[in-house]
Amino acid sequence: MHPKSYSIFAGRGSKSAVEHAAQIIFTVCGFFAVLAVASITIYMIISGTPALFKVGIVDILFGTVWKPEAAVPAFGILYVILTSIAGTALAILIGVPIGVMTAVFLAEVAPPRLAGIVRPAVELLAGIPSVIYGLLGILILNPLMYKLELKIFEGSTTHQFTGGANLISAVLVLALMILPTVINISESALRSVPRELRSASLALGATKIQTIFQVVLPAAKSGIITAIVLGTGRAIGEAMAISLVSGSSVNFPLPFNSVRFLTTAIVSEMSYSAGLHKQVLFTIGLVLFAFIMIINISLTRLLKKGDVQHD
Repeated sequence: MHPKSYSIFAGRGSKSAVEHAAQIIFTVCGFFAVLAVASITIYMIISGTPALFKVGIVDILFGTVWKPEAAVPAFGILYVILTSIAGTALAILIGVPIGVMTAVFLAEVAPPRLAGIVRPAVELLAGIPSVIYGLLGILILNPLMYKLELKIFEGSTTHQFTGGANLISAVLVLALMILPTVINISESALRSVPRELRSASLALGATKIQTIFQVVLPAAKSGIITAIVLGTGRAIGEAMAISLVSGSSVNFPLPFNSVRFLTTAIVSEMSYSAGLHKQVLFTIGLVLFAFIMIINISLTRLLKKGDVQHD
C-alpha cells in the first residue's frame, strides 16, 4: 500500500485555476500602477494649464520677476526653473562620483569587517528625514558659507549677503541626500556582475583596478544609470531641506545668491495663495512634473541605446 501524497494543488484543474487567478491579480496591480500615473498626469495638466492661458506662456516660463502680491502681479518663473536645473545638475556632478566610488569600495575593495561598518552608516543616511538635513545645514553649513561669503565679498557694495543660505548650501545638501540611493543601488549592480568576468580579466593579466574600471563598471552600467535616475528624482523632488538652506528668494542661480527651487516655490506659498496666484503654483507643479518626466525618459533612452551598442 502506497502512502497517500498531499499537495497544495488538488489537481491539474485547481492548479490552472490558481495560475489564472494569479494572472488576474498581477494584471489588476499593473493596471492600477498605470492608472495612477495617468491620473496624476491628467490632474496636473488640468490644474496647471489654466494659468498659462490667463497669464501667458511666455510671461510665466520666460519672465524673471516674481511678485504675485503686487498691485500689478508678475509670475515669471524663469529664474526658478534655472535654479532647479543648475542645482540638480551640480548635485548630481558632486554626488554621483562620490556615490559610485563608495559603491565600488564596498563591493570590490573594502575588507568585510570595514564594509560591515560603512554599509550600515550609508543605510542610516537613507533613513534620516529630510528636515534633519535642513536643520544640520542651518546649524553647520550655512555659518561656514557665510564666513566664506564675507571673505569673498569683503568691501562689496553691490552684493546682497545671504547669511550662508545660498545655492552652494542647497547643492551640497542635495548631493549628500542622494548618496544613499546612488550607493545602495550601484553596489547591488556591482555585486550582480558574474564572478567569471572578474576571473577572466585577471587571468588575462589585468590588474584589479583595471578589472574594476574596464570590466565590472561597464557590466554594471544599467544598474548604475538606474541609481543616477533615482538620485536625480530625489534631488529634483526635494523641498523641505533645501527650503531651509537656500534662502528661498527668486534670484538668478549664482553660487552665493539666495535662490528658490521649483519645489520650494510651491511649498513656501501654497498655504496662503488664492485665485490666480494658486493656479500659477499648480503651473509650477506641472513644469516640475514635466521636468522629471523628460529626465526619466531621456536617461531611459540613453540606457537602452547604450545596451544596444554594447550588444
